[in-house]
Amino acid sequence: MTDITFSDSGAGRPFLLLHGGAGPQSVAGFADLLTASGARVLVPVHPGFGGTPRPDSLHTMRDLARAYLGLLDEQDLTGVTVIGNSIGGWIAAEMAIAASPRISGVVLVDAGGLKLDDHPAADFFSLTPDQITDLAYYDPGKFRVDPSTLSDEQKAVLAANRAALAVYGGTSLTDPGLLGRLSEVTVPVLVVWGEADRIYPVEHGEAFAKAIPGARLVMIPAAGHLPQLEAPRALLETVLDFAR
Repeated sequence: MTDITFSDSGAGRPFLLLHGGAGPQSVAGFADLLTASGARVLVPVHPGFGGTPRPDSLHTMRDLARAYLGLLDEQDLTGVTVIGNSIGGWIAAEMAIAASPRISGVVLVDAGGLKLDDHPAADFFSLTPDQITDLAYYDPGKFRVDPSTLSDEQKAVLAANRAALAVYGGTSLTDPGLLGRLSEVTVPVLVVWGEADRIYPVEHGEAFAKAIPGARLVMIPAAGHLPQLEAPRALLETVLDFAR
């Protein structure tokens, strides 16, 4: 069993909330909103992120999906709604393909992983932090970070996050085989996309929704790659409607 660092808050309908490359802090506020709505919310830290160690046994998104399915077994949870943003959505898609009976539904929020030649994902590892911010947000000015304000510890965590991201997702942050495997999904899936996302353009959301049987796509206005930060209330309402 992989040792996974995770928070567990609230009581009620269970949710597993998976963060993206921006790290666990990018979903912390949304986890609080979910908890306040009457849910139990588990938020794992992908091993290698947030200062946690990454075991040699974990080196793909599918590995992480298996680890989190093991976490659901360990916690003996059923009726779980899995929500994943960005690479967390990629992991959630892999969990959906695995068809665990513990999962009742999956929400893919601006999910990564697809290789679409006509609508390529942003070349993340070639971009500066400012360029990433410009592509990720509807209103980048609210989320721009001055690197000079970061402590050495914060810089080290960000560097480790980036290194772990490259291991799990490769330099392209895509899996050419993922699209073809989505037809295997049998659990209900909701695809949610920020209209202004230019990390993974909206065509990726359309491709997920088209490839997954019964899936539907909901667009979030005035939001980019991280709707949980720019439009948390709209995302919460969408997620809860789906979970009901």
